[in-house]
Amino acid sequence: MVAFDASEALTPYRADSGYGAILFDRQRLRQAGAELFSPAAWGERARPVGSGGRGGAWFVDAPFGACVLRQYLRGGLAARFSRDRYLWRGASHTRSFAEFRLMRELIVRGLPVPRPVAASYVRDGYSYRAAILLERLMDVRSLADRALVAGNGAPWEEAGRLIARFHREGLDHADLNAHNLLFDGNGRGWMIDFDRGRLRIPATHWREDNLRRLLRSLLKLRGERASGEVEADFARLRRAYDLAWKRGC
Repeated sequence: MVAFDASEALTPYRADSGYGAILFDRQRLRQAGAELFSPAAWGERARPVGSGGRGGAWFVDAPFGACVLRQYLRGGLAARFSRDRYLWRGASHTRSFAEFRLMRELIVRGLPVPRPVAASYVRDGYSYRAAILLERLMDVRSLADRALVAGNGAPWEEAGRLIARFHREGLDHADLNAHNLLFDGNGRGWMIDFDRGRLRIPATHWREDNLRRLLRSLLKLRGERASGEVEADFARLRRAYDLAWKRGC
């Protein structure tokens, strides 16, 4: 867990279903309230995000800048029991607070990630719900989109070097898929969605797990492209990754 720093502020509040708290960047916000995390409160300034993820995300035109609001939702079998509730293990262990602080640490290390603006949780007994508000990256497209449109013209080498940078700093991404790598028209890249991610000592096994997960997502999202084409493109990414890793990024 990344330590608390002086530019963070913490605001407790009471909600209809329990009580919660908001962790926010004092350089971006003077104060923070629960309305920040309510799409209904934003009205026409909030629009659902149409691709990637499990839903529960909105583009928000906020007075302090364009943002993405994301509510934490479960997937798979766990969603059958609860779509948006997680076991309470303390404020610092909430999904939102952990991701907020991890992203701030990645920024300190000079890595290209969106800036987190605020994170919240609402506790109700032994469970909680959570949300996070992030800076929106403009004029970018995911590797998934670029691969479908451009195929072997997508930024494969740039993606490999980008991943190597994060791995060199010890970032173990819990869901490294093709939607979570974004690029602008000049090939500049960012990584997003650090829920359940953590900083670790760089090691082969978890780095390889990240890369295998990315390949599976590319194969799943390949559209009409043949598996062999996708695997050949991924080999370009992997060569660039290996070279960057050997050079120390």
